[in-house]
Amino acid sequence: MKLATIDIVIILGFIAATLALGFYLSARASKNMQSYFLAGNDIPWYYLGLSNASGMFDVSGTMIAVAWLFVYGIKSAWIPWLWPVWNQIFMMVFLAVWMRRSNVLTGAEWITFRFGESLGSRLSHIATVIFAVVIVIAFMAYFVEGIGKFSAQFLPWDISFTVAGISISNEDSYALAIIAITTLYTLKGGFYSVVGTEVLQFFIMTIACLIVGYIALFSTTAEQIQAAVPAGWDSLWFGWELGLDWSELMPAADQRIEDDGYGLFGFLFMLMIFKGIFASLAGPVPSYDMQRVLGTRTPSEAAKMFGLTPIVLSFPRYFMIAGITVLALVYMDPAQLQSGDGRLDFEQVLPYAISEYVGPGFRGLLLAGLIAAFMSTFAAFINAGSAYVVNDIYRKYINDQADDKTYLRLSYIVTASIVVIGVSFGLAGGNIQARTDWIVGLLYGSYVASNMLKWIWWRFNGYGFFFGMVSGMVGVAIIPPLLESMGFQLLAIEQFPLLFAFALFGSLAGCLLTPAEPEEVLKKFYRQTRPWGFWKPIADKVLAEEPDFTVNKDFNRDMFNIVVGIIWQMTLVIIPIFLVIRGYTGMMVSIAVFALCTFLLKKYWWDRLED
Repeated sequence: MKLATIDIVIILGFIAATLALGFYLSARASKNMQSYFLAGNDIPWYYLGLSNASGMFDVSGTMIAVAWLFVYGIKSAWIPWLWPVWNQIFMMVFLAVWMRRSNVLTGAEWITFRFGESLGSRLSHIATVIFAVVIVIAFMAYFVEGIGKFSAQFLPWDISFTVAGISISNEDSYALAIIAITTLYTLKGGFYSVVGTEVLQFFIMTIACLIVGYIALFSTTAEQIQAAVPAGWDSLWFGWELGLDWSELMPAADQRIEDDGYGLFGFLFMLMIFKGIFASLAGPVPSYDMQRVLGTRTPSEAAKMFGLTPIVLSFPRYFMIAGITVLALVYMDPAQLQSGDGRLDFEQVLPYAISEYVGPGFRGLLLAGLIAAFMSTFAAFINAGSAYVVNDIYRKYINDQADDKTYLRLSYIVTASIVVIGVSFGLAGGNIQARTDWIVGLLYGSYVASNMLKWIWWRFNGYGFFFGMVSGMVGVAIIPPLLESMGFQLLAIEQFPLLFAFALFGSLAGCLLTPAEPEEVLKKFYRQTRPWGFWKPIADKVLAEEPDFTVNKDFNRDMFNIVVGIIWQMTLVIIPIFLVIRGYTGMMVSIAVFALCTFLLKKYWWDRLED
């Protein structure tokens, strides 16, 4: 596809502005470790909220969201619960406050705060660092696949090359080029550059999203959309089965539903709820979400950051996703999605619609926005990954007396090394959907049990955490191949209960067969974090020493806010979709529900935040 001169100027101008801003902020990051990895806890919560939203707006995820909406209609709004997306609501309501009260630098360092310096704590600390690095590398491989596939569709140059007898395709070459630019400013500027450039990128992405949604609104009609989709496509609700029949309009869409394994959607939904409760209570995986929490000024600002993210992210993102989908449904020739094996590649809907239905200038702005989405997410992950290696391995176990310049130089080396490893896995090839399923269905399954228990049960110790994490990782290695060898073809989320049970058994066995953590460690954690849950023995001891200590009795209110918050978050997703497809009744009902939920959250969450 040929880009107009103005498109190329906009894209190159955006990249130049990002680099300039990243290097401008690098002077602030070079002071010490706290500045490099957490920006000295000096960034206001609303900037971090915009940064968080920008980091969640990745190209790979957007491509697959368009494919989901194209095939599943508004019912696709439920599919991100697989991650689950409402872990952001758990963070908003209480977990971000609990986490920020620790005053540590990384999620792995938090383990020491929770379990002390026992052998079990050290083993847990190492397991968390390993998991953090693995999750960063896994997501980087996922991002590489998406940005390469996306960029090669639009950028006009053939930059494929051969080195040492190995041919690097055009897709991979674009991925490498964009990754190199992103790594450059992230390596130099640390967390300051990550947040600063993400805020810039957020505004570019938002403008691009609004333009695409506007184009779709005024170049299609409700009648055209209805003629292109099967009955039930515009309904949010479903039964035990999905209830969509594409056989007359596009049989390949029925094949995609079968390949995804989402036909029995009611069963899938129950698994989403099961996984969502435990995975959300576990808190964020040790990556960029946790770094932003620890980088806020105060615990209440950490909560506010997560409250802002769904508002600024969901409407513009899904306005664009719906716009792209509608343009493709109405005007696209399905043959344009033909892949090498003869099937339709629905992940190509996004690049195809942009190339065909977005005009010069607007196209450049949109492409700049989507490249920005990749850069922001990638930068956040590599900054978080290097923090774990430098702070939680080198400084903790090798040299805790080095000066700040030594730590910073090592951070540069580690950042570059993580990028090389992650990119290597990404270049191995794959399918975005398959990578998504593996990360959220299997890898997360190994994480949940230990990280849920660490918050809510005083008796849970470092050994329990370590053996739970190890059991989960071993489960990921042996359970999926074992099931496949037995002839069971299960989705990743269908394997989640088995992985969870496996990891939970390891957690409980490791905990109950070893001593509890020292009382002083538990009292310090409880006094500083103030969680609810099964903490009565420790709470009684703290109250005996400090009679004016206030025990956390907010469980019921927090659960109420969780339910309201999940509904509130869902309305922010479906309102822009209903608008673009002209589902005005559904939109008005959703707006009314959103207003009610906003009122309740203001009264029972925002007004009661405390540090």
